[in-house]
Amino acid sequence: MTGITRRAFLGAAAASVLPRRAQAAGFTYKYANNAPADHPLTLRTREAAEKIKQESHGLLTIEVFPNNQLGGDTDMLSQVRTGAIEFFTLSGLILATLVPVASINGIGFAFRDYGQVWPAVDGELGAFVRAAIGRAGLFAFDRMWDNGYRQITSSTHPINSPEDLRGFKIRVPVSPLWTSMFKAFGASPASINFNEVYSALQTKVVEGQENPLSLIKIAKLYEVQKFCSLTFHMWDGFWMLANQGAWDALPRDLQEIVQRNWNNAALQQRDDIAKLNTSVQGELEKEGMVFNKPDAQAFRAVLKLAGFYTEWREKYGREAWALLEKYAGELA
Repeated sequence: MTGITRRAFLGAAAASVLPRRAQAAGFTYKYANNAPADHPLTLRTREAAEKIKQESHGLLTIEVFPNNQLGGDTDMLSQVRTGAIEFFTLSGLILATLVPVASINGIGFAFRDYGQVWPAVDGELGAFVRAAIGRAGLFAFDRMWDNGYRQITSSTHPINSPEDLRGFKIRVPVSPLWTSMFKAFGASPASINFNEVYSALQTKVVEGQENPLSLIKIAKLYEVQKFCSLTFHMWDGFWMLANQGAWDALPRDLQEIVQRNWNNAALQQRDDIAKLNTSVQGELEKEGMVFNKPDAQAFRAVLKLAGFYTEWREKYGREAWALLEKYAGELA
């Protein structure tokens, strides 16, 4: 390879593998998410994308498209599978429409706190899910990003007990697990992509929704919701996903740069969300939201009596369920 620079060689290799996106200087990839531009997920991915460009000496440029610019979650999942998007962060609970076990981290009232969450998703449970994602033709990075514990908001009444959910019209993401859980409470869940949530609440298509406090604040859902019940009913996180073909097309040294920076950014974003959640309740109260904190055990008891845990143990399989209970304790 005398007389050919490494940069020229990689540029030529890129052009031969991915002629539509690879340019003479290297690779240009897209990253997309459903988070607002000022959400820690977007801010940290922008920082990481810039570091990747610098450390690769311009061989890899990642363009960042936040806030559903490239479509709703289900649209973008389809695009990352076809290669129209190379990188995408998606809740495991929505990814479950393709990889059923990916929603296991969101089992209702399973994880008591982050002391159980991070060992599970960074450990054997996370490795089990990543392997399943790989079999579906996507590459999942080691570290999940934090979306947070989810809380229920309403325009009509606070949720103080499981009985308050009976007949309650609540928006849920497009995920079988969410629908199953709220139906077990007797609610009326409606699957709606996040980019349509504000308008669905504003026009009273649904009474309420559930999301982490940070997103309730950033997406200004307090403008169309009055009550916030601190149910902590499930923990939700994002997998950083890559189109497998696009990932395989990157030389090994570029893969290492991307892995290190995406994973480090995920850890930083976890800290961002933790800090944000310590202050956001007070900010939402100033915006007029009324808070209450119901007894989680009452909700967990209803789910167990309804056979929710037994049903999902069978759906995920005994091996996956055993890994969940290794970290969260006995459920079914």
